[in-house]
Amino acid sequence: MTRHRIVFSLLAVFYSMWSWAQQEMLVKGTVSDKQGAFSGVSVNVAGTVTSTVTDAQGAYTIRISSSNAELIFSAVGYVTQQVVVGTSKTIDVTLEEEMSSLDEVVVVGYGEVRKKDLTGAVSSVKGSDLAERKTTTLSASLQGAVPGLMVRRDNNAPGASAGSMHIRGVTTIGDSAPLVIIDGVPGSIDHVNPNDVESISVLKDAASASIYGSRAAAGVILVTTKRGNRSSLNLTYTGELGADIPTIQPKMVGVTRYLEMANELRYNDNPVGGFYQDYSADQVKNWISNHDADPNNYPLTDWRNLILDDYSLRQTHTIGVSGGNDKVRSKASLAYDDVDGLYGIRNFKRIMLRVNNDFTISDIIGASLDMNVRNARNQTPYYSPFSLLRQMPAIYAATWDDGRIAEGKSGGNPYGLLQMGGDRDARSTQIGGRGVLDIKPFSGFKVSAIVSPYMNFSKSKAFRKKAFYTLATDPNAFGGWLEDNANPYSTTRLAEERNDDYNITSQLIANYIKSFGKHHVTAMIGYENYYQKWENLGASRDQYILDQYPYLNVGPEDYRDNSGDAQAYTYNSYFGRIIYSYADKYLVQINTRRDGSSRFHRDNRWGTFPSFSAGWVISEEQFVKNANLKELSFLKIRASWGKLGNERIGSYYPYMSLMTFGNALFYRNGELISDNTAAQRTLAVEDISWEKTESTDIGLDAAFFDNRLTITTDYYWKKTAGMLLSINIPGSVGQGISEMNAGEMSTKGFDLEIGWKDRKGDWSYGVNANLSDFLSKLDDMKDTRVISGNKLKESGVYFNEWYGYKNEGLFLTEEDVANSPKLNNQIRVGDIKYMDISGPDGVPDGIISAEYDRVPLGNSLPRFQYGGRVHAGYKNINLSMTFQGIGKQNVRLERQMVEPLRANFGNIPAIIDGHYWSPFNTNEENAAALYPRLTRSNIEANMAMSDYWMFNGRYFRLKNVTLGYTVPQRYTEKVKIHNLHVYASATDLFTVNKYPSGWDPEMGVSAYPITTTLVFGLSVNF
Repeated sequence: MTRHRIVFSLLAVFYSMWSWAQQEMLVKGTVSDKQGAFSGVSVNVAGTVTSTVTDAQGAYTIRISSSNAELIFSAVGYVTQQVVVGTSKTIDVTLEEEMSSLDEVVVVGYGEVRKKDLTGAVSSVKGSDLAERKTTTLSASLQGAVPGLMVRRDNNAPGASAGSMHIRGVTTIGDSAPLVIIDGVPGSIDHVNPNDVESISVLKDAASASIYGSRAAAGVILVTTKRGNRSSLNLTYTGELGADIPTIQPKMVGVTRYLEMANELRYNDNPVGGFYQDYSADQVKNWISNHDADPNNYPLTDWRNLILDDYSLRQTHTIGVSGGNDKVRSKASLAYDDVDGLYGIRNFKRIMLRVNNDFTISDIIGASLDMNVRNARNQTPYYSPFSLLRQMPAIYAATWDDGRIAEGKSGGNPYGLLQMGGDRDARSTQIGGRGVLDIKPFSGFKVSAIVSPYMNFSKSKAFRKKAFYTLATDPNAFGGWLEDNANPYSTTRLAEERNDDYNITSQLIANYIKSFGKHHVTAMIGYENYYQKWENLGASRDQYILDQYPYLNVGPEDYRDNSGDAQAYTYNSYFGRIIYSYADKYLVQINTRRDGSSRFHRDNRWGTFPSFSAGWVISEEQFVKNANLKELSFLKIRASWGKLGNERIGSYYPYMSLMTFGNALFYRNGELISDNTAAQRTLAVEDISWEKTESTDIGLDAAFFDNRLTITTDYYWKKTAGMLLSINIPGSVGQGISEMNAGEMSTKGFDLEIGWKDRKGDWSYGVNANLSDFLSKLDDMKDTRVISGNKLKESGVYFNEWYGYKNEGLFLTEEDVANSPKLNNQIRVGDIKYMDISGPDGVPDGIISAEYDRVPLGNSLPRFQYGGRVHAGYKNINLSMTFQGIGKQNVRLERQMVEPLRANFGNIPAIIDGHYWSPFNTNEENAAALYPRLTRSNIEANMAMSDYWMFNGRYFRLKNVTLGYTVPQRYTEKVKIHNLHVYASATDLFTVNKYPSGWDPEMGVSAYPITTTLVFGLSVNF
């Protein structure tokens, strides 16, 4: 009986296999392109993991299970083709190259347009190109990616955003940050995960940006996130592990040289005191050898290695789901970032969720429903160590020999403050949504109703703990309080903030597209309302006894404080656009927007911002075609003009007489009491209004060699009128400085972008490079003059131009000192010699003075910014490199880079050793000295702002290198994986520059270091 069952089972198995074999079939064929046989093409059976790759002759063979199967042919840079097998056993396919970059659709304000139809200055970058840079924030990834977009930073702390972004220079002495629009509504660029970005468009001229009216004077950045498409459901996971390594740090002299140079400095300032005024000859000679026997009195503290780790770890995990059909298309992503800092408890964590859904309800009605959530936490020690870390000499102890916290320098101990000084904890949550209802009542016409709410909740705790040191000789004896810049940590104090804001954007937009003959018209009209309200609450308590409980109710009520305020703001807007094209040769675009803002008085509340642009596609003209210029693929010239506005001009109610509330002490009946106060401190100006910017642009777009070479260039000039200035008013008025629309400034510049891409057999490669430059000049500041941070703002100078003395080298002889104008009576041989420019009568007066002898020293902003990307692929291997830099910038050597004994005790930068004027040098050595003598008595004169300390701060930085490999599907399909990509990436690899050794061109003198980031990752598609 058992034998019969076995035979029956075997027969059943053979029958099943025979039946399956009858259904299965082999399909073969060849794949080619216009150059011939095409190897390396992926051939997949739709809906399965079955796949193969064409061989060197372009041939393939693949097994399918049904004649209804569909084959998908795909290759990088080519249009994917899908073919239903049917009864064919041989299927040959010819792949066509993807459309040129000129045919790509570019996102513009409230719509899209083909790149070749643009008449304004718009630059776009793909989200995938930004994501490969592996930055935590989106703003940082834009550095060097877009011509005309200046992105600057001064640190690379966990979770840090770019320090500033400017489009085509500076448009006002106030806020010149661009407007950021995310999927059609205002937002924060760093609240978007770089991996969720489909594309970014930068609107640079008035023709493209005026559709955003009063908020667009500084340009607009449009972020478009990825959406679902019609495809089978797929799941992706991306995981990354990496490390951040400090690029470079400034070097200081060794202990022995520090002692010698400190003594030399005292000798220079007081020769009669002899050479060993601070440190004895024995200390100088034997400090290092004495350390082993007596480390408390002869410390050798390596502050940098004690405080900073060699590296910090980071990790990122992202899960995505996408897919859809004719009715529903969805894409969802969930990302988690965890980035450690280089010291203490510093850490940044972030969770981001984004869900985009599109619905086709009928032929007439469609809808979209999007949601995004971001939650971030930033933990840091209460104390930031970098300023004192780079200042502390090794001769001060961080810890005593038994490990207890030591005195440092009179309580200044950055290591001790990190260990004992408390912490900061900042958390925030953003929730946003977007709902769209589209109605298409007839062909070419669509009406969209959009509502987008956004909520932001943030809270922070700053828990500063009292920190002290004990005596080296007695662990139980109180030595003193640790301090930061003379501020002792003598009490435990908690300060908390709770901030929340809410805004909602409502839009109603109608679009109409119509073609008749050679005429093509696109018209758009819309309405937008924006409302925002936010409230801030702060509270604190001091003199805590229990320092383990950071809660307000634990602190004593006698030392409590609180604060709070609220503001609201709204605007209404009407806008429209007409785009006309004739025969794809003659292009015209007209935009206008009318804005009304609650910032201004009702009589000045509304402003109109029009623009006009036109383009001529010369390559479509018959005379060009008749010339048979085979190398020329496309040529277009364009021009634009328009007006833009800036409403971000200080307070939200500049035209109103606002009361300022506070507290003051009064005597009442002989008793001192505290009571509330209220006063109008600033004179209100009712007719204050928009700053208005007129912008003109002339551009050219060209393509050659079958669109493989593309060139885009623009020259522009823009002028801002009605710029807000602080105007002095008579003191008799009894109120403070007021602001009025009185100033003017202008900017001129150019943008250039060049790209090349090609494919040869299994190889594909491309190069993109951009260059831009601008000069922003203050044309009219009335009688206002602002000097801040050694930079000047006044009529006729560049924006934030350096301001100081002009130098004539160093004083080299006593005779020169005696016969030359001097800044003060402390000037000696070896100090900096300044030029006598003028005096009270307009001519040199023999005295160096700040009032008459300081002059503009040159533009402080970067010149000739450039960036680019190089990429190559061979079969399953891909490599990309990005770079960025500045061609010229007048930069000052900051005091922290070159000043000896800063604060009268600080370390001495190694770069000056052997290169400064010294009484122990020969005359020839002093004549070639790069730095003045060591001094404290005359340090302010030598460190005063002058062109002596200026140099060209140009630099080149290799921003990113990424190498990736896609595992062949013949291996991954065995474990049900559709695609497996592994990669390694390095960011901020190296820099070529003229900065002093140890200083990164982008690192602030007291900021977190710039770091090299190494990342290893994999991406899996199921």
